Amino acid sequence: MLVLWLLFLFFMSMLGLVLFASFSNKKAAQYLPPAGQFAKLSQGTLHYVDEGHGPAIVLVHGLAGNLQNFTYGVSKPLAQQYRVIAVDRPGCGYSKRNANADSSLEAQADTLIELLDHLQIESAVFVGHSLGGAISLAAAQRHPSRVKALALIAPLTHQPDRPSPVFKPLDIASPALRKLVGWTVAVPGTLLRLSTSLKVIFGPEKAPADFAIRGGGILSLKPQTFITASSDVQQVKACLPNIEAAYASMTTPVHVLYGREDRILSAKLNGEDLPQRIPGAQLTLIQGGHMLPVTQAAATCQFIEGVAGKATGLAP
Repeated sequence: MLVLWLLFLFFMSMLGLVLFASFSNKKAAQYLPPAGQFAKLSQGTLHYVDEGHGPAIVLVHGLAGNLQNFTYGVSKPLAQQYRVIAVDRPGCGYSKRNANADSSLEAQADTLIELLDHLQIESAVFVGHSLGGAISLAAAQRHPSRVKALALIAPLTHQPDRPSPVFKPLDIASPALRKLVGWTVAVPGTLLRLSTSLKVIFGPEKAPADFAIRGGGILSLKPQTFITASSDVQQVKACLPNIEAAYASMTTPVHVLYGREDRILSAKLNGEDLPQRIPGAQLTLIQGGHMLPVTQAAATCQFIEGVAGKATGLAP
């Protein structure tokens, strides 16, 4: 009888967690509904915001992020001179990945190029933040004629020994287990760790008070955000060595912006030695942390405009 009671309590606890995850998923969508358009592509459906006119710039967010990380303060100023496409990566934000679709970093890069085809854009400047930097590098390696230049912001360019402690809970190899965790304990765990995590992700700067809605932070309470981010952590292990191995043969102009006090990725490992690994790569260091598109929007825009202006002829 005791065993039956324990099983019953376990079942009810799991049911409660699933219901809470479903509630959080619904509330996140209510507070921050899709802001853009949807493109049905071969690997799934991409959600994107398309603003402005002129040469194209594609904005690619990082791990567990979404396009709101760029629409917070970067996309609209850029849209004064450029056509700016901010994208929810496959499985992130409101983009959906087909069942059994390839989730590798290379496949994500290919999907971004497919979006250019969908939008009838011949080539674009790619702006990649954090993990989006690695994916943008893969896009330039695989489709050099489609990527005019790379403007990378706090990019992941070097295989880490281990994920940042903030992202350690995401390190789940089993797809089945990450789905189970995503729909049970992930959301409560995210809430419990939220204050500590934000101090690391944004530090030494502070997360803006309006980041939850304006910056897309509330979408971290969607179970799919955890599931996709967990998959991305595994794909970094599998794919980044091959991306690194191709650095020496790259011909696309590469420019990097890093915050000296970044607490997520080491500016030394991921930025300072990049000019020795990628021919012609240029590095700019500023005071700041990891979330430069949010905390240093003006400096980020200036950096992107400098890269895009040279690549497209809008600047001398």
